[in-house]
Parts: sequence; C-alpha cells; structure tokens
Amino acid sequence: MPEGQAPDGDRTRPRAETAARRRDGTLERLQSSFERFLALARLLVLIPVIVLVLAALWAFVYAVAVLIASVPATLEHPLPVGHKLGVFVVEIDLFLIGATLIIAAFGFYELFISKIDAGGKLGAVPRWLQMRDLNDLKARVASMLILVAAVTFVELVLEGHTGVDAIYVGAGVGLVIAALTAFLAFGSRE
Repeated sequence: MPEGQAPDGDRTRPRAETAARRRDGTLERLQSSFERFLALARLLVLIPVIVLVLAALWAFVYAVAVLIASVPATLEHPLPVGHKLGVFVVEIDLFLIGATLIIAAFGFYELFISKIDAGGKLGAVPRWLQMRDLNDLKARVASMLILVAAVTFVELVLEGHTGVDAIYVGAGVGLVIAALTAFLAFGSRE
C-alpha cells in the first residue's frame, strides 16, 4: 500500500501535516483565550477609578468641613481680614485637589474601559474632559498640579511664612511649576 493512503484507497493527509494543524489550532485557542483575559484585565482599572472618585468626594467633604469649622472663629473675630483669607485659600486648594482626582478618574475610565456617554445634556462629558490618549490625561493633571502648587504657595505666605523661608518655598514651587510647564509644552508632542 502506498504511503499516505488509507486501507480503503482514499488519500489521507500525512501525519506531520495533521499534527501541525492540531498544534496551530491549539496555539490559536490559547492566544484567543489569553487575549480575552487581557481584555478583561483592563477592568482592573475600575479599582483606581473608584478610589479616585471616593478620594475626590472626601476632599470636597473635607473642604466643606473646614469651612464650617472656621465660621465660629471668623464670626467671633472678623478682623484682621488677612488671617481669615487663609481659610478661603485652603478651600480653593482642597476643591482643586478634588477636581484633579475627578479628572484622573475620568481619564483612567475613558482610556482603559470605555468612552463616557451617559446620554442627555447632563450626562455628556465636556469636550475638555474627554481623553484621547495618555498625553491628554497627563496634560490635564499637570495643569491642575500647577494650580494646586501656586495656591499652596499663597496659602503658606498667608500663614506667615515670610523672608528667606518664603523665598525658598517660592523657588521650589517655581521650579515645580516650570518643570510641569515645560512638560506641557514639550513633553506631550506626538
């Protein structure tokens, strides 16, 4: 009987070719399974998204609590005004931090999970908050960090840090702002 023929006379594939196809099929199934696993693994990003939203909520609640706690002291001694301005700067700082956390949560969700499309006018995400790539997220967070650094410096000055201390802190904050500005200008170009 010639090689490659079955006893009934039909031609069959050589054994090596059949084994190779079997291996290829197994490899394809394994690759497909691993790709499904990776697609599901991106859902792990929901953990930092939830944590960032909760942290933002905490920053907003804390800002309100700081304001409420400062009301009696302000009413009791309304003057001098300079010392009372620090409370409002702290408020701005805390709200900016909360907003930064929300922006980061939106960015992670849009980049890894899905575009946010809740429908309707209230559910729509503003265009400035839509993230196309990681550079968009980095740019928005860096911009917010610049604001937070500037407000924190003003807060320190209002608390009474003057002279050489204020110069050192101002120089440090200035370097951070300059580095972030340089990153925004040059680091996110494609």
